[in-house]
Amino acid sequence: MNPVIVIPTFWTDEAHATGAYDHATYLSDGAPELARCLDSLEQVRGVTRTLVLLVAPREVEAAARGRVDAILSEHPDLAPMVVGSAEAVRVREAISEIAPTIPGEGIALRGYGAIRNLGLCVAGILGHDVVAFIDDDELALDDSFLVDAVYGLGNLTRQGEPIVAKSGYFLNENGSCYAAEDNAWYNRDWNKAAEFNEWMRHTMTATRISRSNHVCGGCMALHAEAFTRVAFDPYITRGEDTDYLINMRFYGLDVWFDNRWRVEHRPPRTDVPSTRFAQNVYRWIYERAKLQFSASIIGFNRVTPSSLMPYPGRWVSPEVDERARKTAFRRAIGTGEHAAYLEIWRRGIKEARAAAAESKSRYLAFQTWWPSLMEALWDDRELALELLASGIPKALREMVAPEATAVIVGGAEAADALLSMVEPDEAIAEKAVDVEVMSAVDEAIEGVASVVEAEVAPRAPDADGAEPRGGGASEQSAPDAGSAPVAPEPAAQGASEDDQ
Repeated sequence: MNPVIVIPTFWTDEAHATGAYDHATYLSDGAPELARCLDSLEQVRGVTRTLVLLVAPREVEAAARGRVDAILSEHPDLAPMVVGSAEAVRVREAISEIAPTIPGEGIALRGYGAIRNLGLCVAGILGHDVVAFIDDDELALDDSFLVDAVYGLGNLTRQGEPIVAKSGYFLNENGSCYAAEDNAWYNRDWNKAAEFNEWMRHTMTATRISRSNHVCGGCMALHAEAFTRVAFDPYITRGEDTDYLINMRFYGLDVWFDNRWRVEHRPPRTDVPSTRFAQNVYRWIYERAKLQFSASIIGFNRVTPSSLMPYPGRWVSPEVDERARKTAFRRAIGTGEHAAYLEIWRRGIKEARAAAAESKSRYLAFQTWWPSLMEALWDDRELALELLASGIPKALREMVAPEATAVIVGGAEAADALLSMVEPDEAIAEKAVDVEVMSAVDEAIEGVASVVEAEVAPRAPDADGAEPRGGGASEQSAPDAGSAPVAPEPAAQGASEDDQ
């Protein structure tokens, strides 16, 4: 395996602090989350490349790029490169040559799913067959982050189902994997934590690898068999990580939970404003509409609320509208954002339903392009060289001998070549040990199949009798992607289960 670590990072300044992004790092921050994340990755065995997806308002992008380049230059052992607007434009140009009519917003540095899709495209261009996501406000806890990420990937369960996507989980500041349950009277119909914790308690006491109902986007690993077939949904306002699980199920695949793979979550202190609540309202109503629409498409596997119980089943059921309405009204009374919540109660839920009705088919239309697009981009050496030349920070490029620009990108050669490009000669021998570690990990993975088969819990049948998920979806046609009402601005990163 040839894994790459992908880190979305979000930057802004005080003038744009009221923008769309949660957990965005201020340019003036002396101890940015990204630096702490990279510090924690220094201990990780087998790192051969790290992609940092830089998202920032246009007005501060140059300054943000300078800060991020400076941070990455302190971590040559992680073989880092930036994917900012310049690299995104180049990828988009390549995509336009392959599929001129594919919606441009689906692969971009804007919106939850689109940002992750851009990371998948760049990983494919560079020839990486495993993508391990970690958020910039999270920390790797030990040197086995990548070893745990690839544990079981590429193997089959005893039912013959492929393990091509995994989620771990995060520990909060108290060292707990459980969400804080909010007992405020105005949140009694909008407290996801209790249902999430019910699912989590069961999963944490099950076998190491079990079928998942939830995905932690900051501790998520995708094999090429998954990410070249299934894209993230760029049209969902938040929760693109758990939504990916649903998209996988449409195609007869699944995401698996590893209860021994974890990271530490250290988000900055932020409020939970009405805008985030509105994004969640749009999210769940849209998700429900997409599930209902997909059930009408021949060849798609049916995904039902009951198959997602105890979480997030209730959130994609018909009751979510009424729960949202009651919560908006109660928060209008019980919190300081009276006018904002009252507006959501009066018009926001109705507008969310209208947006969902317009958008419910857009992901499936976008998805029809994805496999052929990824096949065309895969291991594109000329484009890879362009992205490497642009994305490697200047301070690291200055270490590169002129002849290194002729590097061949792909497979094991890619790791050795990139290491020689970003490190002094005397460091290469030491780093080669990590490449050998990953080779040893690959050998160990070959023997994991029997262990995984013994550990993976069988899937219970859906309560409503939905068909079990088997092979991939057959050929089918989906409607063209069209315009849709504008939903609330997406936040920067997937929310924790206690984000209400």
